[in-house]
Amino acid sequence: MSDNTYNGWTNYETWRVHLEIFDGLQTDGYKVSADSLMDIAHGYIDDTAEHMTHGWAMAFINDVNWHEIAEHVNEANEEG
Repeated sequence: MSDNTYNGWTNYETWRVHLEIFDGLQTDGYKVSADSLMDIAHGYIDDTAEHMTHGWAMAFINDVNWHEIAEHVNEANEEG
């Protein structure tokens, strides 16, 4: 079985979405959930992607580990 992790994250998609959308997200002490982050990403794609690239972006984020990003964001905000 091959290792599909990327830079310490579950996979490339999770790493890239965290880097591009959520890195440095300040939550003012509020915890974020996987569902809320997924909603933010969907809204971002809906607002910025053209018709053809919209489908590609939505397919790309299907492989994101939203729970991992939420855990990372919450931990970073507790430390910070």
